[in-house]
Amino acid sequence: MKKEKKLEIFIGGGSRGESGHGACAAVFLDSSGEILREEGKYLGRCTNDFAEYCGLRLALQTAGRLGAEELEIFSDSELLVRQFSGESRVEDPALAGLMAEVRKAAAAFKKLSLSRVKRDKNKEADRLVNQILDNARRVAPAVDKVLARENAPLKQPRLF
Repeated sequence: MKKEKKLEIFIGGGSRGESGHGACAAVFLDSSGEILREEGKYLGRCTNDFAEYCGLRLALQTAGRLGAEELEIFSDSELLVRQFSGESRVEDPALAGLMAEVRKAAAAFKKLSLSRVKRDKNKEADRLVNQILDNARRVAPAVDKVLARENAPLKQPRLF
């Protein structure tokens, strides 16, 4: 694969239900707008905001491995964009830890911007998140039964 120094990346994350099964995704485009790569991860039980943050972290990790130097990242999460830019405080401890990781990873790039786009402009990332969640649904009922029996408290997963 040809190395691209400048990438456009569309990110997404979501969970089904209140602190349900979550996933994140990142779609990487070259300078001509062609999809170079798609990455996605199943996250287990998590909040929607946690999944959105993981989408950004996934994008930064993958872009670093690809050798990119300049990133233009797009998300449909207003909260994530506002918190990344410093317009809003990160009050949730789990998200604050993720934001620290994200900021450290972001410092490795020569240029990085994170902008909000409307959901209809983020279709590929949303499609990938939903595909991951649909696939996970096939095995999730057995896991959900065990969690319900144990009445397990929600813990945000640390998968990558």
